Amino acid sequence: MLDPFYPVVPDAGWVKRLVPAGTRLIQLRIKDQPVDEIRRQVAEARDVCGRHGAQLVVNDYWDIAIDEGCAWVHLGQEDLVDADVKALRRAGLRIGVSTHDHAELETGLAVDPDYVALGPIWPTRLKQMPWSPQGTERLAEWKRLIGGKPLVAIGGLTLERALLCLSSGADIASVVGDIVNHPDPIAQARAWIAATRRKP
Repeated sequence: MLDPFYPVVPDAGWVKRLVPAGTRLIQLRIKDQPVDEIRRQVAEARDVCGRHGAQLVVNDYWDIAIDEGCAWVHLGQEDLVDADVKALRRAGLRIGVSTHDHAELETGLAVDPDYVALGPIWPTRLKQMPWSPQGTERLAEWKRLIGGKPLVAIGGLTLERALLCLSSGADIASVVGDIVNHPDPIAQARAWIAATRRKP
C-alpha cells in the first residue's frame, strides 16, 4: 500500500527534511542539473528513504534510477516515449505515469503502471499547463477506468482539497506548493500526514 500523502520535491535536501518527519512516499523531481549532481542527489535521497522505510520515486531519470538501485520511477508522457520500460521491469522498478486526458491514459496503461496520476485537478501556478483543470468528478471516472491501480491526484492541492480528492476516488494526494512554499513545511507536512491517514 502506498501512503496517501505524496509530496513532490525539487532536491534531496527536501527528502532529508520531510522523510524523518514522517513522510513515507516522496518524489524527487530534479530540474536543470548536471547528470553527476542528479546521480548524487538520487543516491542521497535513496539512502535517506532506506533508513526511514520510505518509498522514493525518481521523476524522469529512469536510467539513473536503475543504476542507483531505486524502487520507483515516475514517467510523464514525454518520458514514456524514451524510457526503456523492459529494462525498468527487468531491474524490478515500479512505474508511475502522468495522465491528463483519455489518450494519455491509454498510453499510460499500455505499460501496465503501478500507479496512475491525473492532473491538474485544480489550476497550478508551478508550471504552465495546456490542460484545463480536471475537477474532482474526473477522479471517479479515472478510478473506474484504471480498476485496482492506485490513483494519484495532483495539481493545485491544498490539504482541504486533498481530502476532497481522497473522498472522490483518489487513493493518493500529491502536493508540491503547499509544502515546499509553506512558511513551516515540516508542520504542514505533519498536518497532511495526520489528516490523510485518518480513516474516512
